Amino acid sequence: MVTDSELAAAAENADDETAGAGGHSDGPMLKLAVGAIGIVFGDIGTSPLYAFRETFVGAHHLALDKLHIYGVVSLIFWSMTLVVSIQYVSILMRADNKGQGGSLALVALISRSVSRTKYGGLMVLLGVFATALFYGDSMITPAISVLSAVEGLTVVESGLQPLVLPIAVGLLVFLFFLQSRGTAKIGALFAPVMIVYFSAIATLGAIQIFNHPEILLALNPWYAVQFFISDGMLAFLALGSVVLAVTGSEALYSDMGHFGRGPMRLSWFYFVMPALLINYFGQGAMIASLDPATAQEVIQNPFFLLASEAFRLPLVLLATVATFIASQAVISGAFSITHQAIQLGFIPRLSIKHTSASEAGQIYIPVINWMLMAAVLILVLTFQSSSKLASAYGIAVTGAMLIDTCLLAVLVITLWKWKLWYALPLIALFFIVDGAYFVANMTKVPDGGWFPLLIGAIAFTLLTTWARGRKLMKERMDETGLPMEIFVKSANNSASRVPGTAIFLSSSTAGVPSALLHNMKHNRVIHERVVILTVQIEEVPYVAAEDCQKIEDLGHGFYRLVLRYGFMQDPNIPEKLKAVEHCGGEFDMMQTSFFLSRQTLLASKTPGMPLWREKIFAWMLRNSATAMEFFRLPTNRVVELGSQVEI
Repeated sequence: MVTDSELAAAAENADDETAGAGGHSDGPMLKLAVGAIGIVFGDIGTSPLYAFRETFVGAHHLALDKLHIYGVVSLIFWSMTLVVSIQYVSILMRADNKGQGGSLALVALISRSVSRTKYGGLMVLLGVFATALFYGDSMITPAISVLSAVEGLTVVESGLQPLVLPIAVGLLVFLFFLQSRGTAKIGALFAPVMIVYFSAIATLGAIQIFNHPEILLALNPWYAVQFFISDGMLAFLALGSVVLAVTGSEALYSDMGHFGRGPMRLSWFYFVMPALLINYFGQGAMIASLDPATAQEVIQNPFFLLASEAFRLPLVLLATVATFIASQAVISGAFSITHQAIQLGFIPRLSIKHTSASEAGQIYIPVINWMLMAAVLILVLTFQSSSKLASAYGIAVTGAMLIDTCLLAVLVITLWKWKLWYALPLIALFFIVDGAYFVANMTKVPDGGWFPLLIGAIAFTLLTTWARGRKLMKERMDETGLPMEIFVKSANNSASRVPGTAIFLSSSTAGVPSALLHNMKHNRVIHERVVILTVQIEEVPYVAAEDCQKIEDLGHGFYRLVLRYGFMQDPNIPEKLKAVEHCGGEFDMMQTSFFLSRQTLLASKTPGMPLWREKIFAWMLRNSATAMEFFRLPTNRVVELGSQVEI
């Protein structure tokens, strides 16, 4: 098991500045707000397809009477207000790590204040677990979203039921094959489509509200309270479905760095939230106005039945495109959070392809893409309907929300230093709401909720095993390291010098890299200029140009160079070397050789972690991308030298 101190060590260099830019500031506010509608709000925006329906026809059926309809609508309204509008959009979006959001960025933000305390490791542990849960969510979201939209075809023509599964599978396969081409071109269509989608669902809901305005009484929280007074446990269990209306709220915080908190707040409060609430109230108004027998039929798919028969097929097509966009955003989010985890040392190096020449954040990670596709297709073929998938949906989301609340509590008390008399009641309210949602969703475990928990447990094991293994391997290599000063004097007197530059990559800023020792031992030559290069990934999104390099002249043509990157930056070493000065002259790639060391693990008599975890770490090490590929080194200028390490 990873100890608190070991995990806290991964975040000890965190930046504790809370006054970040809040995201991108270059560009008109309205333009960024429109862009956010297309990219960020797809997940929560497609929830009306199934959230209201599942509250009544899910595992715990509710009667279709005024008490329950008004109670559910009231719960949705106040959940969206408390969880999304207040907790995430109003408060958590203030916690930007130089413009970036998300669980890992939040951990990086607060870690300097608590990393030296007994709670430091726990905070990192929670952040890693939230990241692990995100992978479970990113598998279920495309499956339930696309499947629920395609199921709308059965509302248009019931005979199309046999085609639902093949069409959904075809769309999902196409979606994942599209990832390697990037979203730069099709992304321009996202905002207009989502604006039309949100406008359409708001219009459909407004028509029902206009015809049955009494549904607006559900704005009164007393209807939600009455629901709990009347049904108690049944109302509590219904929370497991009500929370589907706010799934995607944690994604808003994670995607803050793309557009900035200002534009995202503008989009949410003035367009997205009103459209969603109008639609939910419209669905409630429609069901409440029907006789019991008809209501039982309509509740099976109330979202599409809001439209008249002539407009149902266009609505199905529009909803399908919207869920396609929402799924695209979730998959891109999985790439982004994987990139962050790689940079922070929780995931081994993976092959990362950039799909845009202008947007550094648009990346494609093949192994993550194909793993997600396999999991999504298995989910669709196994559960076969969005209602059954809803049983698996929610646990990962509510778990991540509860973790965010824990991190928020530490943030407002230790870093922002809010007055306890108003900080504690607010945090307590968030814990009660998020905790209730999480506990209610735990009842879904036997019916499919075990899947995201299993994925989360596997991901958490891999993340922590890699972090622990890297730490042990570094310690073992440092134990056998030779001081650089002694090596420089010895090598200068005993080895022949050859023209050119040799760059030896090293994970440590002290000692002699093993590749340099092996090169000296076997080739007995030293290049005219020898650079010991260490790449450090800081726990801030971006490192300023003036702070990105540190050079030390060791004498006799030896230099130690440290290049610093933020966890959102691309570690392109050849590009960075063009700007390096005072390191023995300019770097000519045709006269420069890069020496890498690849370690092979050996069993130790005193293992630093259980044998099964050592085997997992060794497997991850063997299958990680090479430093040559990860750091974009020229393939014809790289030499790899192997070494053996016991952990």
